[in-house]
Amino acid sequence: MKPILELDRLRKSFGGLCAVNNLSFSVQAGEILGFIGPNGAGKTTAFNLIMGVYRPDAGRILFKGRDISGWPTYKIVNLGIARTFQIARPFHHKTVVKNVEISTIENALFARENRAARWEASCLCCDRVGLADDVDKLPGALPHAGLRRLEVAKALGTEPDLVLFDEPFAGLSIAEVEEMSELIRKLPGEGRTVVIVDHNMRGLMRLVDRVVVIHFGEKLAEGAPEAVAQNPLVQEAYLAGGGMA
Repeated sequence: MKPILELDRLRKSFGGLCAVNNLSFSVQAGEILGFIGPNGAGKTTAFNLIMGVYRPDAGRILFKGRDISGWPTYKIVNLGIARTFQIARPFHHKTVVKNVEISTIENALFARENRAARWEASCLCCDRVGLADDVDKLPGALPHAGLRRLEVAKALGTEPDLVLFDEPFAGLSIAEVEEMSELIRKLPGEGRTVVIVDHNMRGLMRLVDRVVVIHFGEKLAEGAPEAVAQNPLVQEAYLAGGGMA
C-alpha cells in the first residue's frame, strides 16, 4: 500500500543548528503514528516543514504521492492536511462555532460562499468533539479540556485526510486524556490518518499503532510501541534509561 505521507531525506537548518537531518519515514493511510523524541529533537520543526511554515533545505515531502515541499500552508490545508497546536489559538472574540466555521472556509481567493453548509458543518464538528452544548460560548468560557477539543474541531473543519496532533494531552487529567484518546482513536474509522506528538508516554503508547523516534533531528528508532519502549537507544536518549512506562 502506498503511504499517504512520506518524508524523504528531509533537512532543515537554522544558522549553525541542524534541526532536522536526513529524516525519512512514511505514514500509512488509516494508521495512528506516534512521533516522539526529547525536547529539541526536531518534532515541531518537522511538523512546520510538513505544513509549509518552513521550506526544507533538502529532501522531499510527499502527500498522496505529490511533492508538496515548500508549498504555502493554505494549499497544503486545502489538499487535506490539518494540524492542532499545543497552545490553543482561538479567535477569542468569536463563539466556539464561529471559530470552527472560520476553519471550514477554503483558503482560496475566490472560495465559493455557502454559509448554510459551513454553519451545518461547523455544528457537526462541535458535536463530534463533545462541544455541542458550548457552541454559543466564547473560548474564554471553556475549561482547558474544552479548548483542546476546540483545536480538534477546527482541524476537522477543514475536512482533512491527515491530522497532525501537537501535544493533545498537555494539561489534561487522566480521565480527560482517555476521552481525548477515544476521540482520536475513532478518526481512522472516518477515513483519516493521524500523526501525534506528545510527552505523555503512557497515553500515547496505548493509542498509537506505530512509533517513530527522532533525536537531534535524525530518526533513532521505528516500530511497534512495545518494541520501541524496550529499545536501549530510545531509553537512553529519551528517558535517560528510565524506560517508557
